[in-house]
Amino acid sequence: MDMTGLNMLAGWTVSGDTIMIEQMPILGGYTGGVEETAICDIATTLGSFACFSGNFHLDGPIHIRWGTTMARGTLQVAAHAAAAIDANTDLLLANQYYPIAGPCTEMCLLETAAQAITDTASGRELLSGSAAAKGVVQDKTTGMEARIMGQAASTTAGMKISDVNEILNKLIPMYEAHYTDAPAGKTFQECYDVTTVRPTAEYLEVYDKACKTLADIGFDMSPCNDSYIRVPY
Repeated sequence: MDMTGLNMLAGWTVSGDTIMIEQMPILGGYTGGVEETAICDIATTLGSFACFSGNFHLDGPIHIRWGTTMARGTLQVAAHAAAAIDANTDLLLANQYYPIAGPCTEMCLLETAAQAITDTASGRELLSGSAAAKGVVQDKTTGMEARIMGQAASTTAGMKISDVNEILNKLIPMYEAHYTDAPAGKTFQECYDVTTVRPTAEYLEVYDKACKTLADIGFDMSPCNDSYIRVPY
């Protein structure tokens, strides 16, 4: 970081601003595999507080080939790093969400749920997402992905780690086999009525299908439905 960045940090600190430091370790890059990348992730997370006066840290381990945070290996990195830091500090941790599939697809929702389950079980306080289509396609992010992220997190709270691992071992294979043919999905304008800002009936059906798929593997989110507003059609 150059002096301009350090001066900005100093100004924000003096002003009492909330400072978020972000880093995304690359699994398969210079840091190598899961173990090495997890060590790097922990080190950079701690460094963001010690060196840059961060108030919370925004993580996001990402796969060098697939460009997603929901790959099996990147979820392992995020989980081990968060669990280690959560067990030994009171630091606030967040994580970013980059599913491969686009909105209005079951795959996108299942990817997002997998990371929300992982993040919640490993002790992260903040979830930042979800940016569908790897966050690189214009108008390919909607509130429905954030909704399943929230519901999955609420459902996971209080679960045993052994039960969480059983769910993830069933869930991850459902989407990781489709990285090379992931559905592109639809744009926000195709997923929502842009006048009322309500999801289309089609997306609500896709959402319900994803919820049923999750329930079929033992992850029933229905007890959380009362806290989420269902748009009538």
